[in-house]
Amino acid sequence: MACFLVPLTEAVVTTITTKVLRKKENASETEGAEASVKLPFSRKLGWLNHMLWGGSALLAFEHVWHGEVTPWFPFLTAAADPESTAEMLHEMATSGVAMAVLVTAVWLGIVAVTSWMEKRESLSDAKTEAEKA
Repeated sequence: MACFLVPLTEAVVTTITTKVLRKKENASETEGAEASVKLPFSRKLGWLNHMLWGGSALLAFEHVWHGEVTPWFPFLTAAADPESTAEMLHEMATSGVAMAVLVTAVWLGIVAVTSWMEKRESLSDAKTEAEKA
């Protein structure tokens, strides 16, 4: 019914956070901060952002397709009566939170693998530099 609202809310938060972080990272680059081999965290957070927006859009489309979301007030058909509203809130608390947590866990796995690859690359570069010297 409205389970897509939970990942959608997380997507809004990550969008704002990504923009703030990107602005801070750009400011530190202009101040002459040393460039590193690692990807900036704002870019990694952008991956989560894209995953959440895409998943939320697909879920919202599915709910529109099944007539659970309408273009007129109250927009969510479950919000029309109190019994359906309680069921909707329960679905948001269980399915919505589970989906948001699962997507975030997958993203954490991607970030862990990326960090491992970055570390391995920097160690390889350090070893190459040591051999040259």
